[in-house]
Amino acid sequence: MNLVFADTFYFFALLSDKDEAHEKAVEWSKAYRGRLVTSEWVLLELADGLTSPKQRSLFPKVRKKLLTETQYQVVTFELAAYEQGLALYGGRPDKDWSLTDCIFFVVMNRVGITDALTRDHHFDQAGFVALLK
Repeated sequence: MNLVFADTFYFFALLSDKDEAHEKAVEWSKAYRGRLVTSEWVLLELADGLTSPKQRSLFPKVRKKLLTETQYQVVTFELAAYEQGLALYGGRPDKDWSLTDCIFFVVMNRVGITDALTRDHHFDQAGFVALLK
């Protein structure tokens, strides 16, 4: 089974039953038996989105689960990935890709992943498959 990249979009959808993609993300998670790859860059975005007092305690729990359970692989921060992401970001002035998305694309290419748990059309633009559309 192919590896799949878990984008920030996916984690937000899983964590909130009010998210419009929640059911789709949960259904996908129940059916998938492979390994999910994410990165500390995704976790940084996730923490940034969970800053409210009611949600803040979720992040350490989610991060610990991702780092300790074998079904997940978390790619660590790496300066080279950041630099390559910056180069991609600067090299594509025709796109409105965020720097973090560019870093995600670098990570996905390095690991050999084509599918991402996201609905972000930027992944499709970059040649990946957004699975939660």
